[in-house]
Order: sequence, then structure tokens, then C-alpha cells
Amino acid sequence: MVDRGSSSEIFIPDLCGIRAVFVLVIIGELLAVMLTLTRAGIDGSALDELALLSWYVQSVGLTAAAALCVSRAWLKRLPEASIAMLSYLLVLLVAAVVAEVVWSGVNSTFSNWGLITLEHRDFLVRTIGVSAIVAALTLRYFYIQFHWQQRIASEARARLQALQARIRPHFLFNCMNTIASLTRIDPARAERAVEDLAELFRASLSEAHNLVTLADELALARRYLEIESLRLGPRLAITWRTDGLPLATKLPQLTLQPLLENAIYHGIEPLTLGGTITIESRLSASEVEIIISNPVNAERGHHVGNHLAQDNVRQRLSAHFGSAGRLLVEAASERYEVRVQWPLDSAQATWPRAS
Repeated sequence: MVDRGSSSEIFIPDLCGIRAVFVLVIIGELLAVMLTLTRAGIDGSALDELALLSWYVQSVGLTAAAALCVSRAWLKRLPEASIAMLSYLLVLLVAAVVAEVVWSGVNSTFSNWGLITLEHRDFLVRTIGVSAIVAALTLRYFYIQFHWQQRIASEARARLQALQARIRPHFLFNCMNTIASLTRIDPARAERAVEDLAELFRASLSEAHNLVTLADELALARRYLEIESLRLGPRLAITWRTDGLPLATKLPQLTLQPLLENAIYHGIEPLTLGGTITIESRLSASEVEIIISNPVNAERGHHVGNHLAQDNVRQRLSAHFGSAGRLLVEAASERYEVRVQWPLDSAQATWPRAS
């Protein structure tokens, strides 16, 4: 185990939530059923036995969960080994206290009913013994589950970082040549091109798991197209049809730029007169779609390529949004179209958290 220091995440989950309480109630009820079958079997007294055991098990379980919930903020400041030990001891202490309270209360109030047939010591030892076994198994499960999720999150972030690290614009050398040629004849435009290039590389080196707003992603795409316009001049025309988009919605950074780069390399550059790249959008109640289309000339086009940029974007969309994040391609004889789709409410996209 490692020292977690001041990390905000520990292997003890938040047991105050409705979902956690529901799971605890189900587990407690299953335990009560098991104990009932072990003690009473299946006869006329089984239901009465089950009712009493259910009440008692739920009392111990929910009280222990409440104690862990209250102490969780304090436990976060401790090393992981101390968290495990103190959590275990806390559960046993709660079980002992509840057992004493129940024993005293039941015996004083319902002494003639014979609800508890065990001796005081036997009742206490059995309660603590069962609680010790269940607590050990539960805490072990929490520990394994937490570190498994951490490992999955770490691997996912490493994969995304590797994917984004491969986004190194192919236009770098062409752009540098363009900037060099502009330095003497138009220093102002050369300076803007350098700033645009710096912004693109800053984005490519940022954290891969970060989502950015659509407004920022479109601004980055415009910077890239401005750089390419300096190189291609009138051969490159851009048509934007993106009015009405929810600019606050989020998507992975550098989603559009690699697709625009493909559109220029495979679509515009092989054409003598160039052509027009169209960026348009469609919006539904649950989804945002951006379509990037460009003309193609099969006879004079560059090599088909290995679709690395498209696969890269597709994998990052899937990593962030699951099946709701998609990249679709429609290829015709004279037009090539790429569709990027992701959920409108990106705040619901999940990202595995890790310390």
C-alpha cells in the first residue's frame, strides 16, 4: 500500500449516496436470508426469524456505513494502510455498540417475549464475528475495485495521451517555409502565422483527457485554416455553416484539425484550381454533428493513406463518449465527407478519475 497523502480519493466509497445505501440494504438482506436458513431452516418460524435478523443486520450495516461516511473526510488525510485498519476497527466498534444497545433495549422492553435466546456474551461474540468476516470481505472488495478503476483510468489516459501525441501537423515544414517567405514582404502576417502555429502546438501538447468547448475547438480550426490559406492562397476556399451551435458543449481537443488537414492534403492540394472545404453542423435534441466535406480527384489525388488521423479521432471520441461519440465517412466520386458526432450534453460524458 502507498501513502495517499492529501489525495481526494480513497478506496472507501461514498456510502452516503442513495445508490450505496440501496446496495448495502440488498447485501444486508441477503446476509439475513443466509443466516436464517442456517439457523432456522425452512419451517414455520423462518419468517419470524428472517424479520428479526433483517432488522438487526440492517441496523448494524447502515450504522457502520453512516460511521464510515462521516469519518471519510478525516480518513482521506491518512495513509492507505491506516485507512484500511481504522475502517475495519470502526466497523467492529459499531457492531459491538449496536449489539449492546439492542441487547439492553430488547431485554428491558421485550423480556417476556424471548426474542433473543442467546446469552449476552454469545450474542456479542457472534455479532462481532459475523461483522468481522463481512467487513473484511467488503473492505477488500472496495480496495480491489478502487485500484482496478485507477489502473483502467491510468491506462485510458496513457492511451489517449499517446493518440494525441501522434497528432503532429504534417504541414509544419510547409508552414515554416510560408512564414519565412512572409518575413520580409509581410512581417505582420508572418507574426500572426507564428502565433497560430504556436497555438496549434500548444493544443497538441496539452493533457489528452481534457475536453474543450466547441467554441475553442472551432477557433483552433480557424487558426489552422488561416495558416494553410497563406500557403495555398486562392486555391483554398472555406465555407462555414455552423450558426446556432451550442458553443459551450465540449469535445476532445484537436478533433477537427486533423480532419481538416486530411481534407486539404487529400482533397485540395491535388486539384490544380483547388476547391472549397465546407464545414457545416447539424443539431438534434441529444446530439451535435459537424460535417467536413471536400472535393476529390481520384486520378490526381495523393496516396490513400492509412486513415491514422480518422482512427485517432474515432478512438478519442469513443474513449470520452462511448458509443455516443462517432466518426462516419461517406466517400463519393467527387466529394468526400466526414461526420463527427457526440452527445449534446457533454457534461454527462464520463472520464475515469484517478489520484
